[in-house]
Amino acid sequence: MELPWLGQHCSERTCKQLDFLPLKCDACGEVFCKDHIRYDEHKCSSAYKKNVQVPVCPLCNAPIPVQKGEIPDIVVGAHMDKDCKYNPAQQKQKIFTNKCTKPGCKRKEMMKVVCEQCGGSFCIKHRHPLDHECRGSSQPISKAG
Repeated sequence: MELPWLGQHCSERTCKQLDFLPLKCDACGEVFCKDHIRYDEHKCSSAYKKNVQVPVCPLCNAPIPVQKGEIPDIVVGAHMDKDCKYNPAQQKQKIFTNKCTKPGCKRKEMMKVVCEQCGGSFCIKHRHPLDHECRGSSQPISKAG
């Protein structure tokens, strides 16, 4: 061997491969090859410190704290039965609430489209002053502009 001081051996008992680009586990601090760096590959005893996932309630989207050893599905189910702040009425909020004020038009828009001259709220089709016979400005509006 020309350069025996380079690289490190994998800490996995069954591997011990000499790796010139060793990887250090961020949980336990041991050195592993690319095949054993994952927590489950080297049965990391400190994986619980880093591999943390917080379940979220599917109804209210609140994070649910789970203690070590508890099953997340059971904890989320208990939250849904007791502490969930889910409001079904809030789920059915109307999106299209801005009604067009042009007589005869029943369209509604998601966003308010306000005429700068008369201040009325209109749909996309009637948003231009010529389209809703705007009376807000005394100046005549040309069809070209």
